[in-house]
Amino acid sequence: MGLDPGHVTAVPGLSRNAQLKALGNGVVPQQAAHALSVLHGRLADRPGRTLAHAA
Repeated sequence: MGLDPGHVTAVPGLSRNAQLKALGNGVVPQQAAHALSVLHGRLADRPGRTLAHAA
């Protein structure tokens, strides 16, 4: 996920629900970056199509 091991899970007394709440949407930017990378690659591989047409 991009965080050091134990970043949230090593906090004493923090329940699983509290760990998930503490993480919040922290993973979303990394997932979005990966998704855009995959989509960019697929678009670039299409014959006769340039990235300028995607806009």
